[in-house]
Amino acid sequence: MAIYLDFEQNVAELEGRIVELNRLVGGEYGEGESPEIQRLKQSANEAIFKLYANLTPWQIAQVARHPQRPHSLTYIAELFEDFTPLAGDRAYGEDRAIIAGLARFRGTAVAVLGQEKGSDTKSRLKHNFGMPMPEGYRKAVRLMDLANRFRLPVISFIDTAGAFPGIEAEARGQAQAIATSISACLKLTVPSVAVVIGEGMSGGAMAIAAMSRVLMLKYAVYNVISPEGAASILWRDSTKSKDAAEAMKFTADALFRFGIIDGIIPEPLGGAHRFPNEAITAVGSAIQGALEEMQQLSSQELLAVKRTRYLEMGRNIS
Repeated sequence: MAIYLDFEQNVAELEGRIVELNRLVGGEYGEGESPEIQRLKQSANEAIFKLYANLTPWQIAQVARHPQRPHSLTYIAELFEDFTPLAGDRAYGEDRAIIAGLARFRGTAVAVLGQEKGSDTKSRLKHNFGMPMPEGYRKAVRLMDLANRFRLPVISFIDTAGAFPGIEAEARGQAQAIATSISACLKLTVPSVAVVIGEGMSGGAMAIAAMSRVLMLKYAVYNVISPEGAASILWRDSTKSKDAAEAMKFTADALFRFGIIDGIIPEPLGGAHRFPNEAITAVGSAIQGALEEMQQLSSQELLAVKRTRYLEMGRNIS
């Protein structure tokens, strides 16, 4: 069952009428469609095109958080072969908000990381709504060390509202775990690609996103804090989230213009949640292209390019 965002009500009404007409007409037109259904479909497509051509930053944030948007496990299942998950940080325990493992990507052995939100109530609870604990980041560091040792490219999928902010996470060293994970990303001497597939917020997202190439889906968002958090800090009023979203410049277009990300991956009309297969295919092609770009670079060249990239970041922003 399709879930519509609050600004998609016009589309919801049109597509609801299409479903109802299909039910009433049945097989009256054989394998074809009635003229009225064809007209409604055209109207719905035009409405979607008009909406998504003029989305505000706040609306893009809503799309990025859409519950039917494909998550990390979906991308891993569709794009990789022989995925073997690794569990535990060898210090405290296992964190299911971060997926880590070894796999093959189009014939190449790789290391894979991903933040998983879950797709229903049971899986969301299992994966802690995609908010990692310190042991999740230590597990990520463990995988990255393994990738460096065995010369495996690293691919990470970013999709989190942020690291878990609870007392138990702080007690187990959340801030240090995030900092160590960012450092591990920066020290990778193998090709590495991060893809922001949904919501990439806070240091919790950046902990596995500081790669040689950072790509972003068209309707994803990426920033140091959520708009709700920014509104609470700046105005002490979380209801001003829309104002914060306008000011934060966290959309793919803005971040590409500022040089924060390296590329924007197009999404099908209406977003990845409407046509997940097309979005996953586009992500796979973008990852392959990024890895091929880095294939001829030596370890020292990869480090030098990455160092320059992050030191220069923000200097040309006006």
